[in-house]
Amino acid sequence: MKITSEADVDFYLEAYVGSAALGAALELGLLWLLAEKPLSAAGIAQELNIPIKRCRYWLQILNNMGLIDQVPEGYVPSSIAKSAILNTFDQEIWALSAREARERFPSMLDLAVHIREPGSTWASQGRTPPDYVSKMVEDPQTARTFTRMLYEVHRNLANQLALHLDMTGVFRLMDLGGGSGVVSMALLRKHPELTSVVVDIENVCVVGQEIARENSLADRITYYAADFLHDELPGEFDMVLVCDVGVFDEALFRKLWAALKLGGRFVIVEHFAPEENVAPPQRLHWAFRDSMVDPDFSVYTLHQIKEQLSQVGFELLPMDISLPGGRIVIQARK
Repeated sequence: MKITSEADVDFYLEAYVGSAALGAALELGLLWLLAEKPLSAAGIAQELNIPIKRCRYWLQILNNMGLIDQVPEGYVPSSIAKSAILNTFDQEIWALSAREARERFPSMLDLAVHIREPGSTWASQGRTPPDYVSKMVEDPQTARTFTRMLYEVHRNLANQLALHLDMTGVFRLMDLGGGSGVVSMALLRKHPELTSVVVDIENVCVVGQEIARENSLADRITYYAADFLHDELPGEFDMVLVCDVGVFDEALFRKLWAALKLGGRFVIVEHFAPEENVAPPQRLHWAFRDSMVDPDFSVYTLHQIKEQLSQVGFELLPMDISLPGGRIVIQARK
């Protein structure tokens, strides 16, 4: 939404209140509670243990946002809340998304004061940014919830990639940082001769194996537990795929070169910057937030990645693929 009036300025100045109200509704499960039966403000306050007057204001904000409707029996989810929230992902996934947004928000606190910091705004506030990879390494339940969330979130991307990606001559695939294996599964369904090895951290691999069994694909997909930046990787692949991982490093590219058969393809699927120091629209908020941790953070351009691939020795293949949602598929051959 672009600012066009004084009212829009006021809206953005107070927007964090609406964001916090929505996040609380998702974390506390309000919409799912109301989907079971209508409840009055007093009933909601009692169910969620919220002071009644505070609860009434909260509900008024959510009502003004169009997320809940007031009917004679009480409050119910709006049609928009049903289509955009209740009918898309389950409660646990939405709660995790809201919690992640809340945990990352402190980097934006007192932005007018901290935006001039030459280093991390987290450090200047005596805070540490959340490290979800470390959390998943340490806590199997966090890994389970996060992996299943990304499985649901990436299913459409996986299906789009399977529709557009030429798999001619590919029988053995490495899905690097593939998490649940959602992309591999979409490709396996379309190409019966294909097998895949998903490389990710151990707790994520455990969850991925469960999801593969649920999809009746456990006989064609295996999971290799590793820190792909530091550990040895398996080899003899016809294709290595890196989809929405966001890790680009020449040393990693050399490891992936070694993992490919001669003539094998390396495929990267990512949002790339349209030019240096300009974030892609789909990644703008993420880029700004990451710059709060590292003021020199930048999103790689397509040209920069292709230069790295060429330096490693890959032959760049023509015809980049643009997927719905702004991601671009680039391919190179060993």
